[in-house]
Amino acid sequence: MNIEKLNFDIHKILTLLPHRYPFLMVDRVTEIVPHKSIKALKNVTVNEPFFQGHFPQRPVMPGVMILEALAQTAALLTFSEEEQDFENTLYYFVGIDGARFKRVVEPGDQLILNVTFERYMRGIWKFKAVAEVEGAVACEAELMCTVKKMDAA
Repeated sequence: MNIEKLNFDIHKILTLLPHRYPFLMVDRVTEIVPHKSIKALKNVTVNEPFFQGHFPQRPVMPGVMILEALAQTAALLTFSEEEQDFENTLYYFVGIDGARFKRVVEPGDQLILNVTFERYMRGIWKFKAVAEVEGAVACEAELMCTVKKMDAA
């Protein structure tokens, strides 16, 4: 199995994903096996805007934001699959199955985002996704996504 070690930094991520602060949830891609899997990271800081209300007395990263980080990582794997016009392409989340949260994610944690391609059928990509902190599973789920061309305005 050929694992490509990449310097897939934030600048490259910004060319592939349309998300921007405060909704960009991937800081770096550390490994990618085209057509198979991707490993990325998200550094969780106390400055994240969602911590103001979730929860002020003990900040906890919302589970939906962990799922969003996994979906963005899956998008990066999808975009590595084929040549696309990234500026005119949007990646939509269409389903989540079996989502489980097993560990609290707090400021100072580093989320390791592991996504594996499972199948592609009728325009839907399916992935197995796991987010870990210090080797412990924080969240796991099956994600379904689709890629659509944006209409010209």
